[in-house]
Amino acid sequence: MYLFLSPWLIGFLIFALYPILASLYYSFTDYDIIHTPEFVGLANYKEMFSNELFWKSVTVTLRYTFISVPLQLLLALGFAMLLHQAIPLRGFFRTAMYFPSMVSGVAMSLLWYWIFNPQIGLFNYMLSWFGIHGPSWLMSPDSALYALMIMTLWTAGSGMILFLAGLQGVPASLVEAARLDGAGRNRIFFHVTLPMISPVLLFQFIIGIIDSFQVFTQAFVMTQGGPNYSTWFYVYNLYTSAFKEYRAGYSSALAWVLLIVVMLFTALVMKLSNRYVHYEGGQNR
Repeated sequence: MYLFLSPWLIGFLIFALYPILASLYYSFTDYDIIHTPEFVGLANYKEMFSNELFWKSVTVTLRYTFISVPLQLLLALGFAMLLHQAIPLRGFFRTAMYFPSMVSGVAMSLLWYWIFNPQIGLFNYMLSWFGIHGPSWLMSPDSALYALMIMTLWTAGSGMILFLAGLQGVPASLVEAARLDGAGRNRIFFHVTLPMISPVLLFQFIIGIIDSFQVFTQAFVMTQGGPNYSTWFYVYNLYTSAFKEYRAGYSSALAWVLLIVVMLFTALVMKLSNRYVHYEGGQNR
């Protein structure tokens, strides 16, 4: 058994566990990849919390998270509710909604870079039909971050698929019982459907938070963190420190702070979900 397990185990030790432990050690060192690491204790962490760009990246990432994640969930749930109904070409629309989620991040970023072009882009061209002069989008600090939020809504189809699976698991007997009691559509949704799909909602909310904390490709391909640091995401700041400034020690400290924050956010959401998430069997966890 251990012989068959050894390829995975060796790969895990070399390519996963060792880099994790090495980055923890490097986070306490002054290491520029070329020279030997020099232990400096908590100096990287002290510098981090006094660094203006660090706090800028935190602010940008949190703004993106608190706006884009709820919007994605609402859009995905809305499409799932619509495509859960018996409508013509339902299978086609489900596939069409999910298809953008299969596009790679780089390809999607390049496509939307053209869409948001203020001169020849599709977005401003469509706005001109209604006599609206579109903004500069990615070229303006006031709109660049919101443009990236709009782009993420294009991949709401992946969340829609999970919500569809949850909706199909709602017992029809509960819905019929609510209708017989005189409940309308809104009361059925909020008191029957939503509680029954709350585990799916919780899962997608947590995954959405984790993904939003790790946004990088869009900023790297489309804005390079600009203009005026308006899209200076946390992971882009980490990348810049590691691969442009060659500060492996400082970037390792950034990575470990990100890990701790993600774990804390996840633990907090799980703790608060005990009241609102309904699991099969009627017991919360």
